[in-house]
This record gives sequence, C-alpha cells and structure tokens, in this order.
Amino acid sequence: MVAIVPHLVPTCVWRASPELLVALDAQFGEPVDTYVNGSQVWLRDDGPAGEALEWRLHPVGGYRRPPGLDTEEVFDVVTGALAAGEEPPAPLDRLWEGLEAFAAYDDELEPATLAAACTASLGIVPDAVGVADHDLIGDQWEQSGGATSIVAALLDQLG
Repeated sequence: MVAIVPHLVPTCVWRASPELLVALDAQFGEPVDTYVNGSQVWLRDDGPAGEALEWRLHPVGGYRRPPGLDTEEVFDVVTGALAAGEEPPAPLDRLWEGLEAFAAYDDELEPATLAAACTASLGIVPDAVGVADHDLIGDQWEQSGGATSIVAALLDQLG
C-alpha cells in the first residue's frame, strides 16, 4: 500500500465582506482572470521577496452569475456599487465567500511571512493563516459539482 502524502500550501484566507471587495478593487484593480464558476484571480509579484502570489476570490457553492452581467463584468459592477454605497446586483453571500492568497508557482514560503506580505499588499489582516491541502479541497469541490464551500474547507484545515 502506498501512502499518499498531502502537498501542503502556505495560505492566507479572508472571509468575504464589502470592505474586502472594495479593498481588492482599490489595491489590485480588475482581476487578470475571471471564470464562469465565479472565481476571480489576480497574479501579483507581492510575495515576501517578490514571489508571485495568486489571489483567488472564491465563489459560493452553487454560484450563479447575476442576470444581465457577463462573467467579466461581475467583479467591477459589484465593487463599483459597493464603493458608491449602492446595492450590488446580487447579495455578496450569493456571489463570493472569501479570498485566498498563496504562492503561484510553489515557492516555499513560511505562512507568517506570507501573511505579513499579504497584509502589506491588501491592507487587511487575513482571518486565517497556515498550510492547506489544495488537492484534497479541489477533489471535494469537483466531486460535489461545485456545491461545496472552498473557503469553509480552507478555514477548517487552517484551524
């Protein structure tokens, strides 16, 4: 029998909030990638020593794009409404559940050092920091057909 050793990734997680989304837009601007499943992604060289970090805004399980918006418009329209103090086209708890940051190319980083760099870049302290098994979480998400909560799984692993 072969033992499977998990690949643990240093990770920071923030729960979604209007303040988080407005800060993301103000600090990072438009995502470099958007997905039909609701994910929004930024790749930035703001790791502790300039390493590339992937910042991923995770959608809620069973995400549905707000009617009348293209996939590429959702983040901009929602953050624009929030920044203006207006109602977004859908409640946040029906769009995104949290933000995750991790080394984009498997650079070895200490969680505390990663958290300090992320806090400096975003201006908001993460809700949880540690190491997570992305493969396990991804497998669970795939098996559920995208219905499971990635952020809840991350927070559970990070304790």
